[in-house]
Amino acid sequence: MKDEKAPEEVRGREENTVKTSSLLSFLEGLGIPINKARIMMASDVSKEVLPRVNPNGISLTKLMEKMDAEFDVERGTPCPTSHLNSVGLLAVYNNSLKLEEVEREVDFVQKGGQWKPDCVPRKKVAIVVPFRDRQEHLNIFIRHMHKYLRWQMLEYRIFIIEQVTGADNERFNRGMLMNVGFSEAMKVGNFTCVIFHDVDLIPEDARNDYSCPSSPRHMSTAVSRMDYILKYETLFGGVEGFWVEHYRHINGFPNRFWGWGGEDDDLYVRITERRLSFTRPAHMIGRYTMLDHTHTEEQENPLRHEELRRSEAHIDADGLNTLTYNVMEFQEKPLYTLISVSLQ
Repeated sequence: MKDEKAPEEVRGREENTVKTSSLLSFLEGLGIPINKARIMMASDVSKEVLPRVNPNGISLTKLMEKMDAEFDVERGTPCPTSHLNSVGLLAVYNNSLKLEEVEREVDFVQKGGQWKPDCVPRKKVAIVVPFRDRQEHLNIFIRHMHKYLRWQMLEYRIFIIEQVTGADNERFNRGMLMNVGFSEAMKVGNFTCVIFHDVDLIPEDARNDYSCPSSPRHMSTAVSRMDYILKYETLFGGVEGFWVEHYRHINGFPNRFWGWGGEDDDLYVRITERRLSFTRPAHMIGRYTMLDHTHTEEQENPLRHEELRRSEAHIDADGLNTLTYNVMEFQEKPLYTLISVSLQ
């Protein structure tokens, strides 16, 4: 009697065949011999190789190899920029590695999470990341961003600003942490550009310029969790870039928003009230993967809508000029500078 398979079983086998074929093609595209690729597919190693987002995008590891093999820059000459538009969509690896493994991948990074090309970079950039209780996200972020920023040939340093708290119910204050990061970064080096960056946002396109153009820039215009749609025109959150003088001109972020939401909308008001224009990258370039997490009702700021009605009146009364905090720990770690602070 002929052995007939159930339609669901046949369909499942067909789907697995397609997935297997795609993975094999991807591994071969990385230059891995087919025999070794098949062995990797039979083990758990492939979980560390296959990107979860944009599997058809180029690997940042491949870009690093391309830089090492093809880029011949002379010390003291301006860094090249012709390569910056040659690569677009990136493969995003949102599986977390241990920090020790990340260190081996990005062995070009210097203590404190900094790097400088031999040529003269366009800008000196501080990356400021507010942080609390998201080590897995941080490992993914660090792994991606060091390669990303090196590809753009920027002199940069990554600052992780950790909110430590004496009370379990103290809400996260993203805006104040951004101000702390700015203030501390200015003590460390003469940065000309500051990128304020949520730890759960991973850029998907290599053309998204992290050197700060001539005006404030909202960089994360298309986020995966929002179906890659800009939800409203005044949105100015996620990843923002400023020249140092522009950030001082708007008095930084507000300090009064405790809990999730509100500080980025207040930032938009500050920019427009100070008569600064702002820019955004093209939709396809400003794409970001948002790593999985949830904002609970307890984490949200219940007063954010009420506070936003007073945004214009608070520009000069709430910001960099009213910032108070205590540095509890300052560490130059191998992959980033960690500044743990108690907020007041």
